[in-house]
Amino acid sequence: MNSIQWSVFLGLAAVATLTASVRAQSRPYVAYVYPAGGQQGTTFEVKVGGQNLAEDSDVLVSGQGVTAKVVQYCNPIGNRESAILSQQLRDLQKSKAKLTPKKNKAAATSTAAPPTDPATDEMITKIAKVLREEQRRPACAAFRGVAFIEVTIARDAPPGERELRFVSARSGASNPMVFHVGQLPEYSRKPMLTAPRQILGKEAQALRNRPASEAQERVNIPCTVNGQIASREVNGYRFAARKGQRIVITTQARQLVPYIADAVPGWFQPVLALYDADGKEVAYDDDYRFKPDPVILYEVPKDGEYVLEIFDSIYRGRNDFIYRITIGELPFVTSIFPLGASVGESVPIKMKGWNLGGAEITPPPKDPGVHQLVANRNGTVSNPIPFARDTLPEILEKESNDTIARAQKVTLPVIVNGRIGKADDWDVFQFKGKANDSVVVEVYARRLDSPVDSVVKLTDAKGKLIGFNDDCEDLGSGVNTHHADSYFTAKLPADGAYYVHMGDTGRHGGEDYGYRLRISAPRPDFALRVVPSSAALAPKGVATLSVYAIRKDGFDGDITLTLKDPSAGFSLSSIGQLKPPKKTKGSKTPPPGPSSGTVAASQAVAKIQIKSSSTAPHDSADLHIEGRAKVGDQEIAREAVPAEDRMQAFLWRHMVPAQDLMIHISNRKSAPATPQRVPPPLTPDQLAKAEAVVKDAEAKGRKFSKSQVTGLARRIKDLYEQGLLTDRFYGDKIAELGYVQ
Repeated sequence: MNSIQWSVFLGLAAVATLTASVRAQSRPYVAYVYPAGGQQGTTFEVKVGGQNLAEDSDVLVSGQGVTAKVVQYCNPIGNRESAILSQQLRDLQKSKAKLTPKKNKAAATSTAAPPTDPATDEMITKIAKVLREEQRRPACAAFRGVAFIEVTIARDAPPGERELRFVSARSGASNPMVFHVGQLPEYSRKPMLTAPRQILGKEAQALRNRPASEAQERVNIPCTVNGQIASREVNGYRFAARKGQRIVITTQARQLVPYIADAVPGWFQPVLALYDADGKEVAYDDDYRFKPDPVILYEVPKDGEYVLEIFDSIYRGRNDFIYRITIGELPFVTSIFPLGASVGESVPIKMKGWNLGGAEITPPPKDPGVHQLVANRNGTVSNPIPFARDTLPEILEKESNDTIARAQKVTLPVIVNGRIGKADDWDVFQFKGKANDSVVVEVYARRLDSPVDSVVKLTDAKGKLIGFNDDCEDLGSGVNTHHADSYFTAKLPADGAYYVHMGDTGRHGGEDYGYRLRISAPRPDFALRVVPSSAALAPKGVATLSVYAIRKDGFDGDITLTLKDPSAGFSLSSIGQLKPPKKTKGSKTPPPGPSSGTVAASQAVAKIQIKSSSTAPHDSADLHIEGRAKVGDQEIAREAVPAEDRMQAFLWRHMVPAQDLMIHISNRKSAPATPQRVPPPLTPDQLAKAEAVVKDAEAKGRKFSKSQVTGLARRIKDLYEQGLLTDRFYGDKIAELGYVQ
């Protein structure tokens, strides 16, 4: 091997090292998943937009019965890669054309398919997809990277909401995205190409150009339809319905992507309109009660065809404006009563809604907290409805109790399950109190999907105002932007009778207007959120997380953090000089040390470290962080809920809950896994060509610098490893560079 051949060989060997060093190490980010769900017992392709969707990623879907694998990545490419791929595509298409026999009389009558090379066809398809998906100036850089995955849902997979994540061997797990397992046949429109950035005065150039035939699709109900809304776009669905059918049309849009940082009001605001065969609008909705996702409940007056249209309220749109709409005579629960019960207590739950004949509601779990219930009718489940359990005594409201004179007498502590039964209704409750006692009045209604926008006040027997509240922000309700539930603490001025007045701010009421009203002494407590919901650690490495303390009823004590049932090889500790918790006699709270951290008294957020003692990379682990604190003589424990810090409309930030806290052990310093395609050595002809290029460059001066040549060679190798270049084309391109080290 002469000196030029040896330098070409060294250059090719260096490509692998350089490739490993420049790959993005940031956490993968998923901006959208389309379609955001599928039917049980099906396999289908899903398009994912995001950043740092590395080639070594796996796809995980929470729960049972759903598997996913990556089919192809279409990560951002530059002008040179685009030119190289275009040339390779032309060469392949020419080669395929040569293999296709010319048409003649015999061929015209033959039914035999023309000869084809599956490998060539596959490469043509992959290259065309990469070139088609490339957008240099996307509407949002957060979804410039694109991946296609294949999802398989088992027939017995439980229906409902899941979480989908990308997990890279080198950079850990992504943020979770909502993914649904459905029970109905599904229709999905073709995925949008990456939306281009709109330029002021030239917005029309960025609009989606779609054939008119795709504006409206015919579907058979019941079904679920999936789509993406582009700027100025309206999607239509035509279906047949019979007289007397009670059609339920529900939308999932904001539920799929709850917050969009660079859009006002901060999410896709879908609007539904239903038209009859004559084009007359027969139903319309732009939200369902206080939720942005609309619902239409329509009893069909006559047989015929109907058209459902969906669009954004101000005609915005881009790739992450994703929706799922279910249409059919399906069970839908509008309300339940009561909204909760004491821990362990069995209570009859009354349902109200559409198509609930023969439906049974799932029994609520016995433990405290908020649980999601569904109605099941002949195997088809309804929308989920929250149901709360608490440890306090509970009673039912008794009418008529709308004045002080008719007030319902209660004994504290108590939770009252009641209704604002009619418009402009007030429910009044009387209790006996003592001077200097502190009393907490709290409403759970909006947080349990009730339409009640509560207002509460506390008065004495003469009507003198002691306490009052309309809205109180709950930082723990991450996707609720209208904090309509009321809360206050008041100190009683004297012994005597006191009255809690409960009403609706808008003076609305009805059977659906249920609430839970807590009247009690303060119950100091806390909730925890850990952000982000995933992190990557090197072997024996450290990841930093933030733990937010949501303090309740005046609790301001220390909270000790530990790993609950930790996976082997992980430990937790605080960052910074935080006040250590006090060790009290008989407390189960572990002392601060290498396996615990602290949220100090009155502190809202603390930084913690998760450390791995493992020396070898392994799969992701689902960790659970527990906080313990002393309240009087009692110790309470609360598990931290994983969450993602999300921005709404350029300004507000919210903690969106996630199902899992995924910690992944990676090894960023090691070389990446061996690619499935390893470039072949150059042929003698290609080596000779490379030598000629080098000699010519030495004689006439280099066209490219060494670093430029190295970079080009690396990009060509990347394209080859992705299955986008043939062996011959790869070697020819490397030879044309005259690549030397």
